[in-house]
Amino acid sequence: MRKRSKMVSLFLACTMCVPMLLTGCGSQNNSGKIEIELVQYKPEAVDVFKALEEEFNRTHDDIHLTIDSPNDAMTIIKTRFIREDYPDILGIGGDINYSYFIDANILADVSDYPGLADINQGYKDILEGLEFVPTEGTYGVPYVANAAGILYNREMFKEHGWEIPETWEELIALCDEIEAAGILPFYFGFKDTWTCLAPWNSLAVGLAPADVCQQVNAGKTNFTEEYREVAEKIMTLVEYGEDGPFAYDYNNACTAFANGESAMFAIGSYAVPQIKSVNPDMDIDSFVTPASSDPAGNTLNSGVDLQFCVTSACENKEAAYEVLDFLLADENLQMYLDDQSAVPCKTGDFILAPNLDGMTQYIAEGKMADYQDHYYPSEMAVDAQIQTYLIEKDTDAFLAKFDSDWQRYNRDIIQMVRDYNQKNGIQ
Repeated sequence: MRKRSKMVSLFLACTMCVPMLLTGCGSQNNSGKIEIELVQYKPEAVDVFKALEEEFNRTHDDIHLTIDSPNDAMTIIKTRFIREDYPDILGIGGDINYSYFIDANILADVSDYPGLADINQGYKDILEGLEFVPTEGTYGVPYVANAAGILYNREMFKEHGWEIPETWEELIALCDEIEAAGILPFYFGFKDTWTCLAPWNSLAVGLAPADVCQQVNAGKTNFTEEYREVAEKIMTLVEYGEDGPFAYDYNNACTAFANGESAMFAIGSYAVPQIKSVNPDMDIDSFVTPASSDPAGNTLNSGVDLQFCVTSACENKEAAYEVLDFLLADENLQMYLDDQSAVPCKTGDFILAPNLDGMTQYIAEGKMADYQDHYYPSEMAVDAQIQTYLIEKDTDAFLAKFDSDWQRYNRDIIQMVRDYNQKNGIQ
């Protein structure tokens, strides 16, 4: 059994020993059926999960599936962990919480699950990269992803003959051309601090190493060096946005873009349902943020939006795998894609939303990198730091704080990484 770090023990606010977890997971109910409970964290997907739950139970005589989709699911999940009340399957994102759960021995190794063979290798690599230190085994089955870059008004682009930019210089030239036509290039909606992360992440994947956070933890580099160009370029982009972008929130930005008040919106595919709720007929496409001067450096910013993890407490792994088989069946996955405009992590002939047309080649080729903020500890409040930086415009102070805060809030992880590297002779 891997030794749990002090940092993770404090994070979960309890001491846990996997063999002593509460029983009942994957147990039989009064009807003789095996009970499987799945708790998933996406409240916006509650309807499609309800339909999937009903269809599974209609078609399976030996297993009864319950899918819970609570609001503030991660808080509820962590509270249940403290009480040693574990569901059989977790539906969570590929972010730092997943890293914590691996380190705390909460998740079962699912490397023997046959369905992994059908998962896009790029998304399996993204999950593996989230491990604090290399850990033997596989602990999540990627289900769907999202993609971030630049959404654009396809009809407006066609009307004006604007070309999709492939370099940073072409993007800036396009912004100038759009302004010359009397149209606002971007809407941002930075009043909601989390929206600041969208352009930040999509610039970072093209300008900083994909494993920059791991490199910093290993003492090989720092953010002042690796993030300077990212910081400078996001500042430039803001100049092409609405006046006072910090006065408008995400909903304002979605509404403005939907109403044709800007040609582009630097956000992820997850914003499309909100935009379409305002203008159902809007023709939206997207392109990868061209952060560098070399088109070959363009990288899709895509991460695992939803994965399924079997917990170590699950008493019937075979039944849990049967649930995963059902969820990953092409017709059921397509139902989810249609409902959420998501990207499948499974390879296959799926119908994707038209707003992903400009990104399908990158998905097929696996030319993608995870969201940098999936590695950021929540205590750092990086979204708020970026917002403050864009208001105060002091690049040196922002980067210096980023580095000092990283050392402060990641000291246990940093020590873990350096101990691992020393033990294994990694320079």
